Amino acid sequence: MKATRFYGVGKPIEIEDIPEPEVGPNDVLIKIAGAGVCHSDLHVIDGDVDIGETPITLGHENAGIVEKVGSQVTEVEPGEGVAVFGAWSCGHCRFCDIGEQSLCQNPVWPGVMVNGGWAEKLLVHHPRNLVKLNGLDPIVAAPMTDAALTPYRAVKKVMSNLGPGKTLAIIGVGGLGHMALQIAKAVTPATQLIAIDISAEKLTMAKQLGANHVVDGMGDVGAAVKAATGGDGADAVIDFVGNDATLKNAGASIGIAGKVIVVGIAGGTLPYSFWNLPLECEVSSSIWGNRQELKEVLEMARIGLITPHIERQPLEAINDVLARLHDGKIQGRVVLTP
Repeated sequence: MKATRFYGVGKPIEIEDIPEPEVGPNDVLIKIAGAGVCHSDLHVIDGDVDIGETPITLGHENAGIVEKVGSQVTEVEPGEGVAVFGAWSCGHCRFCDIGEQSLCQNPVWPGVMVNGGWAEKLLVHHPRNLVKLNGLDPIVAAPMTDAALTPYRAVKKVMSNLGPGKTLAIIGVGGLGHMALQIAKAVTPATQLIAIDISAEKLTMAKQLGANHVVDGMGDVGAAVKAATGGDGADAVIDFVGNDATLKNAGASIGIAGKVIVVGIAGGTLPYSFWNLPLECEVSSSIWGNRQELKEVLEMARIGLITPHIERQPLEAINDVLARLHDGKIQGRVVLTP
């Protein structure tokens, strides 16, 4: 089968023919219909994230059609459309026991620790890591497994601060941020939405997606957010970038008793002292989402409440796609379609 292969930092990704994986008793072989290209993949390629042995196939946003199932698998059948949950859980640790699979203490990360989905087929190590699509296009579903699931969980974390008369500021209108705007609009339509980005094109897209205000991330972001909120600051801020500049802007934009959620993994630091953040401001990280939350975002997409902005590309375009992603020149999500 055809697959992309990553050989290490500084080396281009190769397209190769590799053997089709053998299907064990609890495995499911998926024929990939769509595989998203995520900004976090750049952290793997740049060497910021430790990975398993190389060469390896990257790609953690995957959906497709069940092709083969192991002898012990009864949950799915060949021919069914499925989305692949991106954090393969052990199924028995204390977090798996309470349904928080993305916090699993013994996870396997496809595209990081084992082969991912930038290939014609993907071997999934247990049907618990699959969610049926119920008619949703798998090419649409693929980026939903991260680009929608991750912001959905983040928005849920701040829901107590949202509603009529409240404001949510979203920093970074990329693959995750453009979904966050749609999710917030769907689940809390009375909340005022502020989109912050350094790209004029992405701010234009943010307005099209329902942002009430857009702010140039190169300017005085805190002042602009306060001006849009009558001087109060935002009731919640979600930072999908996470570098020093955006975290500083998050701190400057949040209001009293506000909630800041850090999703982006750019490695920045949020300046903190008792006096440099508003009174009783809460700061939290957020990682991915659980399997039930994936079901919920897929249903939101199926009924048309949210739609990822997708650019389809073949596997052979992967190095060009990654270069454009690195330069911030991709709107929404590129989905590879083997």
